[in-house]
Amino acid sequence: MWRSKEGSSARLLQLCLGYFLFYVITGVTVKYFTGKAELGFPGMQQMEYLTYSTLGGSALCVLVVLALRWYRSKSVQLIKWGPFTFPREYTYIIPSGVCTAVVIPTTTLMYTLPISVMVAMVIMRASVIVISRAVDAVQIAQGILHKKVYREENIGVVFALLAASVQMVWVKPGSFDFMHSNAAVTILSSYIVAYAIRIYIMNYYKNTRGKGVKQDNRWFFGIEQIAACVTMVAVVLFLVYSPQWLGWSVKTELGERTVLGVFIDSVIAPRPIWGWATLAGTAFGMVAFFSVFIFMFKGRTATFAGLVNRLTSLVAGTTATLVFCLTCRGKFPSLQDWLSLVFILIAVGFMTVAERKRVAELVALHEIEAGPTEQAKH
Repeated sequence: MWRSKEGSSARLLQLCLGYFLFYVITGVTVKYFTGKAELGFPGMQQMEYLTYSTLGGSALCVLVVLALRWYRSKSVQLIKWGPFTFPREYTYIIPSGVCTAVVIPTTTLMYTLPISVMVAMVIMRASVIVISRAVDAVQIAQGILHKKVYREENIGVVFALLAASVQMVWVKPGSFDFMHSNAAVTILSSYIVAYAIRIYIMNYYKNTRGKGVKQDNRWFFGIEQIAACVTMVAVVLFLVYSPQWLGWSVKTELGERTVLGVFIDSVIAPRPIWGWATLAGTAFGMVAFFSVFIFMFKGRTATFAGLVNRLTSLVAGTTATLVFCLTCRGKFPSLQDWLSLVFILIAVGFMTVAERKRVAELVALHEIEAGPTEQAKH
């Protein structure tokens, strides 16, 4: 990738830059398409945009996987189930894909709540940071992870959580009360549970590669995305046809469409601009590539990779808010947004120190090749 070496800091930085760029686009397009029509925006309902953007993002991922044949396995761990023989990794990569099918819509649903892009990102990212640290603790105890979590990584976790606490605690009178909203808590809980399982699986795959067995992240991504796509298609078909089977209501007592009703309408009677919303969703699909490859980055702990992934998206959140403010007359980032950013930058400083120590360790163990900086030191 752009002539950087596998497992190098340069490769990690490239992934972060790609992740940052497409997450800014994602954050801006969500607010644009769901902005009020009287202000000149498309005025899509939140569930409508979720439907089309998810279609665009998922379709892009699956098309790339099929076109580049990332589904082809090089696994040497085959198992038999009746007449079928398949890679043993399928037994946990496919469940990871099912969890991905939960993460994708709940991520977008978080953005559709009456909170800023920055607040939504902070809440979700802080949750994943805690999960990543917990996964390391569990896998160290299980003997799966043989690397220690550096002190700087733990300090980075603390400052990342401080960034989140600013948004969780600093609630203005009359503003959206996240913790007392059933919808918000349900969405976040689903997101956390699915991501916890998924991060554990990704790190299980990464940390159980035997000596001489290739860590093929593209293959993992390909199988995961195919499983996620199949799961989401099945759920969509169920939700579209289930009301008539189960007697579910698609209208309120006042005759307004429920969230389920809006979703069904977006599928069977799409709005004229659905194609543009789907195209905008491809940015979220691009985010998926960079996100998974950062989470599974060679030689790093789940704590480090989770922090790098989430801190990058947090900075992208502030940037998206600024871009939307300057180009689409959105709200300027609040004081707590900027305070969160300060904590994020401090965490990034500690993560930089941790990265230098980790690279030196991996080079000494011959797990990665030394870059120009490490060669100069020796």
